[in-house]
Amino acid sequence: QVQLVESGGGLVQPGGSLRLSCTASRTIRSIYMMGWYRQAPGKQRELVASITGGGSTNSADSVKGRFTISRDNAKNTLYLQMSSLKPEDTAAYYCNWRGTYIDIWGQGTQVTVSS
Repeated sequence: QVQLVESGGGLVQPGGSLRLSCTASRTIRSIYMMGWYRQAPGKQRELVASITGGGSTNSADSVKGRFTISRDNAKNTLYLQMSSLKPEDTAAYYCNWRGTYIDIWGQGTQVTVSS
């Protein structure tokens, strides 16, 4: 059973940066979409950024210009580089990988932006 393990969350001051990682326990083939989602207390889970199998990226308007999604296929790892963080970015962040035969989620990592 393949698993996604997330890391990189933590407490950061407004204006700071963090890089989240999401690593698969083994190589997964036929992945057509990888994404980062977040969920703040009392709110619905929302898509933050995504990257297709072909490398096309997309991001929510609220994070455009601040967050960058990328991947390293050799390391089976998805990244989310977050900069200029704001208190409203505080949430649990989850990665999701979708393929022809699979749809899996990471366990979540907490990001807290506070002074």
